[in-house]
Amino acid sequence: MHQNHFIFSHFTLLIYLLSSLATGDYLIGVGSYDSTGPAAGVNMMGYANLDQSTAGVHFRLRARAFIVAESVDGPRFAFVNLDAGMASQLVTIKVLDRLSKRFGDLYNEDNVAISGTHTHAGPGGYLQYVVYSVTSVGFIPQSFDAIVTAIEMSILQAHQNLKPGSIFINSGDLDNAGVNRSPSAYLFNPPDERARYQSNVDTLMTVLKFVDGSSQRSVGAFTWFATHGTSMSKDNKLISGDNKGAAARFFEDWFTFISTNLTSYNTQDDISVLIKKASGIKATGGQPCGQTTSQEFKVRKNNNGSQFVGAFCQSNVGDVSPNVLGAFCTETGLPCDFNHSSCIGNGHLCVGRGPGYPDEIKSTKIIGERQFQKAAELFSSAKEELTGKIDYRHVYLNFTNIEVTLAGNRTAKTCPAALGPGFAAGTTDGPGAFGFQQGDTKINEFWKRIRDFLQKPSDYQVACQKPKPVLLSTGEMFFPYAWAPAIVPIQILRIGKLIILSVPGEFTTMSGRRLRESVKQTLIRNGNGQFDNDTRIIIAGLTNTYSQYIATPEEYKQQRYEGASTLYGPHTLPAYIQEFNKLAVSLAKGSKTVKGPSPPDLSDLQLKLLPDPSGDSPPPGVKFGDMKHDVSVPKSGFFHKGDTPIAVFWSPNPRYDLLTEGTYAVVEMLQGKRWIPAYDDDDFSLIFKWDLDNVNVSGSASLEWEVPDSASNGVYRFRHFGSFKRTIGSVTEYFTGASSAFTVS
Repeated sequence: MHQNHFIFSHFTLLIYLLSSLATGDYLIGVGSYDSTGPAAGVNMMGYANLDQSTAGVHFRLRARAFIVAESVDGPRFAFVNLDAGMASQLVTIKVLDRLSKRFGDLYNEDNVAISGTHTHAGPGGYLQYVVYSVTSVGFIPQSFDAIVTAIEMSILQAHQNLKPGSIFINSGDLDNAGVNRSPSAYLFNPPDERARYQSNVDTLMTVLKFVDGSSQRSVGAFTWFATHGTSMSKDNKLISGDNKGAAARFFEDWFTFISTNLTSYNTQDDISVLIKKASGIKATGGQPCGQTTSQEFKVRKNNNGSQFVGAFCQSNVGDVSPNVLGAFCTETGLPCDFNHSSCIGNGHLCVGRGPGYPDEIKSTKIIGERQFQKAAELFSSAKEELTGKIDYRHVYLNFTNIEVTLAGNRTAKTCPAALGPGFAAGTTDGPGAFGFQQGDTKINEFWKRIRDFLQKPSDYQVACQKPKPVLLSTGEMFFPYAWAPAIVPIQILRIGKLIILSVPGEFTTMSGRRLRESVKQTLIRNGNGQFDNDTRIIIAGLTNTYSQYIATPEEYKQQRYEGASTLYGPHTLPAYIQEFNKLAVSLAKGSKTVKGPSPPDLSDLQLKLLPDPSGDSPPPGVKFGDMKHDVSVPKSGFFHKGDTPIAVFWSPNPRYDLLTEGTYAVVEMLQGKRWIPAYDDDDFSLIFKWDLDNVNVSGSASLEWEVPDSASNGVYRFRHFGSFKRTIGSVTEYFTGASSAFTVS
């Protein structure tokens, strides 16, 4: 029943299953849990666009985890890939607190990594610093709790599923899923350094596959590749995992061969019978149901984490865009200015185009497919098995005042956090405020007055950040609480000769290359033969907390978006390299590290300004789940593949219950006398949209299904689930409703 996004034969997978003979060197476990936040009225995290608030679901978000241990009592770590804009220090603090209550000190800040995919289409309000919660109108407990619970449950599942198994690794190049969105800044890097690389973006993809030692069946695959989660634009209002979430969905469906084994009808006589049958099946009207009923209608049920988990993780993504057709001026269609990505001096008019332009959902699908296709190829052919120690190192650093040793024994210091005017300009993925452009080195008097009203930067800050002109001195702003992080974590995870560097931000392409190379050489020099040129170094971006960008000192000079968003000044990257090398020496020599200052827990200071829904009621004579607009059947009497039937239900605000591990939307297919779920809101073809009807002061849910080519001929209908409260403080009630039937041929 479900879409086959690529031609990957069952035979290819069978060859993999037979050839991947695991020896059971480690204990391995994987887990996955629904992290979808509030689907209405919550500003999305990523573009900082005040108008971009959630209004439905493209497909659901998830936390996907793996745990690897040497033995029951031996060293272990947990890695979580989170469908979110980035990790959050406050999320990490609360997750670790929950894990401590479950497991004691088994999982802790040293050996747990939480890495965001960088989708820009997830609900915000879950980070603790002011600059990241302004557009979300403060802290959103519902968004925060959904993420914390999903991470906790994914780790719990992975822990409960631990069993002897092996890990295989494979790497290869993917050339058409990312372009450099700041190519002029990249050219500021030394010519001899640039000459060492064929591309101005990292094209390398690395895949880990986890194989059960007893059944010889893979239980998961985790993939690292650098491209931004910005295939969905700043105007999108549907919750979406963007291209990496799409790749994960495609991979998991491909591996598990999702199929509901539904009967298809093909002859014209059959279609005539089906049309007649469908015409006699009317909408059910709204009906009460149980709190977990929607979970029973899911096509992909989470059976205690026993399903295959395919995760697509982020890497050194800072200057890499999935909008691979390039950036063009919206008014003329001509390419944007090369140095500033602007149009007649206006960066607001310069917008990148994805491969499905002008359809952002199509672009998301294409970039997701390209990542999935390459990952599946690497997965199927992987034969190199990881062996050796499991180990990890973790420290906290006050990044506002690190003394850095530079070439020639010169020294410099990092700075308190600050943002430049190039930050306000945004990028070609999501242009920012009018009047700014990337590469600005001056701030006009109007914006200086606004800046100084908020916080005039100190003379030290102005000098420290040069050549960045300080637009917002966030590291010196503490009302009503801290605007930016000062203390950030860095972490190294080891599986034999695989090293994962957990970085709390977005390294640009060249920054990531320098970090990887330096750490690798440090490990080789200090490892007493444990490491060599075959040692693999992966950067896991946006991990454990978020501190924006890390550009090279050379890129910093031009002050495009990435340089203007490099918080701690021009020596930020050298400081990271220096401190990661200290961790690498500790790892290689088996010595301990000094933990450093702990980050603050600002949960008690968070401002919660977005009100909860105050109670919903449909218009008189209507129940939630009733049809507002039933399916409109074509004159032919049936829908073709590629058509988009739509049904609109009276529906309350979806924030009353997130229906975690459930669904707002289902397409059911008639089998005999039973309706069987065929597609749900995890499918790329089915979209749930929610809108407030200003005339009736009540909401409506629109279910839109683009009939895939793989859909079977037959009789279908839509089903909608939701919840509501009649008044503030009243009991949450649950409902469902189904549309009239229709035929697909």
